[in-house]
Amino acid sequence: MPSSALVLFFERVSLLGAGLTALKLFRSGLYRRYRFFFVYLVSLVPYGICLVVLDVHSGLYQKFWTVTAPLFWLFYVLVVFELCGLILEKHKGLYTLGRWAMYLAMAVSVTVSVLSLLPRITPAMPQETRIMGYVYAIERGVDFSLAIFILLILFFLTRYPVPLSRNVAVHAVVCSIFFLSNTLGLLLKSVFGLQLKNEVNMFVMGISSVCLVAWLVLLNAKGERVRVRTLHFGRGDEERILHQLDSLNDTLLRASHK
Repeated sequence: MPSSALVLFFERVSLLGAGLTALKLFRSGLYRRYRFFFVYLVSLVPYGICLVVLDVHSGLYQKFWTVTAPLFWLFYVLVVFELCGLILEKHKGLYTLGRWAMYLAMAVSVTVSVLSLLPRITPAMPQETRIMGYVYAIERGVDFSLAIFILLILFFLTRYPVPLSRNVAVHAVVCSIFFLSNTLGLLLKSVFGLQLKNEVNMFVMGISSVCLVAWLVLLNAKGERVRVRTLHFGRGDEERILHQLDSLNDTLLRASHK
């Protein structure tokens, strides 16, 4: 099967997966807990329909993608912040610190990504090409910072025995795969340009469709009641570590209120 046909297939799988997952979250009531993720999934349906209908090589497709890209950057940020809040819902001080660290990391990542693009921008380059270059650079910076942030969250969970619902644990893992694949795809496009465009698109859309199917299959109402731990300690060690975490959280909360 040609790569372009596979990309179209993955786009349709993603469209169906987003719609069914949003419907499942709504019917189970989980949309109240995963509000931004739910809105993101709902927005993917009309967006995906437009991508399937429009000719990928047309100017209208490029304009549509350029205009809608910032909206999805916002969704990505809100979804990751929501995930961080779910993981640290009992540790608001750590969540506040993590949020500000994310703001800083995103600003640095986007700035570096845009600056790395500037040497390639020439006065003779068409305006649409320059705009798309900047959009790619910003998206690469946003995706990279979000992927690193989620990996840091996962690393945090390997150090502290924070109890989570199975849904939150699954959501964290799938989100990390989703953002890492997006970042890798954008990096490959920057390095190889049009040479591997179809192959890269196929890779990114394939991973995205797998992630959407994983969310559809693995997120359910029962998953909110099942508690999981990333690590297993002896009772004394677990209480000591969680006490240290609570102390750090209280210190951060007091500092934030001064």
